[in-house]
Amino acid sequence: QVQLGESGGGLVQAGASLRLSCAASGRTFSRHAMGWFRQAPGNEREFVAGISWSGGNTAYADSVKGRFTISRDNAKNTVYLQMNSLKPEDTAIYYCVADAGYGGSMYVSLVPSAYRYWGQGTQVTVSS
Repeated sequence: QVQLGESGGGLVQAGASLRLSCAASGRTFSRHAMGWFRQAPGNEREFVAGISWSGGNTAYADSVKGRFTISRDNAKNTVYLQMNSLKPEDTAIYYCVADAGYGGSMYVSLVPSAYRYWGQGTQVTVSS
């Protein structure tokens, strides 16, 4: 069982940066692929970024490539999402996710159904 808690959201102007953090409970954190999804009002939940449990593989949505960076610190049971050059279209609730922990060291998925555990979400609002 993994419990996830996001922090770091807020209201910023376009062009600013934010760093989201996701603290995870559980002794098996280092064996779980992690990721971030987001959902804007009226839109479906969409993949933002993912990272394998080893940290050796990452994946990004095309809309955030070059601006967002996902990373993890297994010693701290924490995954991060560094968001630079924020745009108004990045406004959404951001959810931290963890998979079931059975994948290989380079496994990372882009689909919501691959992730068993979801945090409550943190709001990111980018004003123009």
